[in-house]
Amino acid sequence: MVAERLTLRHAAAGLLLAGMLGAPAALAQAPLAAEGCYGCHGPAGAGAGAIPAIAGRDAADLRAAMLAFRANERPGTIMGRVARGYTEAEIAAIADHFARQGR
Repeated sequence: MVAERLTLRHAAAGLLLAGMLGAPAALAQAPLAAEGCYGCHGPAGAGAGAIPAIAGRDAADLRAAMLAFRANERPGTIMGRVARGYTEAEIAAIADHFARQGR
């Protein structure tokens, strides 16, 4: 329950920041849980520098990666901590959202 409140708080902060920065239309269409991804993965999940693009990737692959990060089965700098803040339903919504995005 605490993790879910933190996730919603972080997502709400991301929405506020996105609104202040004039976020692209893709942000307005994203599920609340996906909003936090844009900070690192760039606008619409297109990637930013060394951070990989997640837009247009297969939803099952994205889901599997997030679950592996969450279980500490996949190495990452911050993704393990980030993924632990999401429920399985939120991870599925995030994966489905980014799978629908173009590259």
